[in-house]
Amino acid sequence: MGLFRNLKAAPVEKRMSAELEKKIEAGKKNPFGFAPYNPDAAEKTGYSNYSYWGSTFRVFFKNKLAVTLLIVLVLLMAFTFIQPVLPKQHKANLIINHPITGMQVSNVPPALTTVKAKAPKGTELIVKEYGDEQWIAVGNVLSDVKAREIFTVIEYGKDYCKVDYNGMTGYVKNDFTTQLKLPADPYKVPYESRSGFKTKLYTSPVDFSNDGDDLFVEKKYLSISGDTAVTTEECELRILPDDAPFLFGTNNLGQDLWALVWSGTRTSLFIGFVVALIEAIIGIVVGVLWGYVRKLDRLLTEIYNVVNNIPTTIVLILIAYILRPGVGTLIFAMSLTGWVGMARFIRNQIIIIRDRDYNLASRCLGTGTLRIIYRNLLPYLVSVITLRMSLAVPGAIGNEVFITYIGLGLPVSTPSLGNLINIGRKLISTSHSYQLVFPTIVLSIITISFYIIGNAFADAADPKNHL
Repeated sequence: MGLFRNLKAAPVEKRMSAELEKKIEAGKKNPFGFAPYNPDAAEKTGYSNYSYWGSTFRVFFKNKLAVTLLIVLVLLMAFTFIQPVLPKQHKANLIINHPITGMQVSNVPPALTTVKAKAPKGTELIVKEYGDEQWIAVGNVLSDVKAREIFTVIEYGKDYCKVDYNGMTGYVKNDFTTQLKLPADPYKVPYESRSGFKTKLYTSPVDFSNDGDDLFVEKKYLSISGDTAVTTEECELRILPDDAPFLFGTNNLGQDLWALVWSGTRTSLFIGFVVALIEAIIGIVVGVLWGYVRKLDRLLTEIYNVVNNIPTTIVLILIAYILRPGVGTLIFAMSLTGWVGMARFIRNQIIIIRDRDYNLASRCLGTGTLRIIYRNLLPYLVSVITLRMSLAVPGAIGNEVFITYIGLGLPVSTPSLGNLINIGRKLISTSHSYQLVFPTIVLSIITISFYIIGNAFADAADPKNHL
């Protein structure tokens, strides 16, 4: 035993016996006495509270980026199931018709509201009756004005000029989109002018057009006289007589892109998780047997060489071409060769550790092969399995996007990220490019999140990083 030199710094166990406390007090009076002995405290010196999984999760949760992306990914996946049950949600494949006109609501851009504009009190509008008791269609376009067609400017404005055109009085825009031909002193009216490009003649100095579609306002805000009306107070002009907007817009068929994106995400994630699970099961079984059972090494090596030398892309294309397009076909095609990478990694790891002392001791004691694999080998492969599975999910989604891109993927009636991206890429140079942007953003979030989370968890699962 040692001598007490600094009793104040020595830890005092709460469970110490009264006798031990007396010895401590005696030791304070005589600092060069023998240290007290406690069998319970001595037993604790050989005890460790180390937990593999506890340490793994502690290391993982120190990575703030990975934890943040994990939260984002969980919320995204949860929302794909919550979205259909939220109020005022459309079904993914539903073709939406306008409740008043009956026309398809096609290519509506994304918006947070259905309100297109607000008309001040006294605004003159052109109305179109559809027989609805509450709502009426409105606009303020009197006529189209062809490029370089002559009209008379009777009042000049920096934004709009008041003109006479074919017996009608209205306003035309004065900006770069029209390039009006103006004299040196444009305020000295009247004079003849023309537009360099096709433009419109408006009833008031504001544009209430909606790309050729009607806007709608409640009749109670209008004083209607024939085909025209005047607003009796400030009112909202809406693209739909409803408060529920199209957050992601609609496609050319009039389907809600918001519903399509989340339904497609649900489909793609299902494919990704099922493929990852199948690859993990087959890859782990084959990899462990390949690396541990020496008699199977030659046979499985030859199988690996054959399967690995066939390009995965060729297999995907052939299977997708031969079988009927569908979710099951894609899962089968991706799983057919996807297990090879997992099996090879596990086999290499097994070869490294199979002849270590604890495995030799287990075999000498007569421990069964399955028990050795389960208790001695697999715990060392957690990081490899985790990393491979985390990369398999976005990899499967990427393959689904590729197969759909070449026209052999899921049918158009089955929403998926691949289908949406394939349709959206054709519109990238148009005003409807948002149909590519939203599914691509979701795909990017999924891919980046799985990659970073997988790498972070694989590092955390490595005992070398445990303290």
